[in-house]
Amino acid sequence: MRRTAFSPPALLRLALARLALARLAAAALVAVMLAGLASAGAVSPARAGELVMFERKGCGWCRKFDADVAPVYERTEEGRRAPLRRVDLSQALPADITLASPVRFAPTFVLVDEGREIGRITGYASDEAFWGLLGALTEKLAPDRP
Repeated sequence: MRRTAFSPPALLRLALARLALARLAAAALVAVMLAGLASAGAVSPARAGELVMFERKGCGWCRKFDADVAPVYERTEEGRRAPLRRVDLSQALPADITLASPVRFAPTFVLVDEGREIGRITGYASDEAFWGLLGALTEKLAPDRP
């Protein structure tokens, strides 16, 4: 079998073309994987200004929050600045959230900014108490947040 001789510049161009093709294929694979995970609900990255509610199945105070606050939350100024995201305490902490300390009680509401905790409300007693505490927390969000 006869081998074709390539000049060094031609070999370099061929190697660079293969590298570019491999990078493109890897990027496409990652994009497809992330799209599949996101559509399945497996990836839900923390956004700037997000209120993460840590809850547990059977939690009575979580149900009270759901009855008192959840139906109107997204229509409030606080809800627009920090959309609500729910996390089950029986599951692992999502990788995109960094907490100042572990969450032990349900419900616990953690205000995050770019994935990092900036404050929390442990427990739920009433809608009046919740809105007052949340108002103080959301003042800690950077002013350029929506």
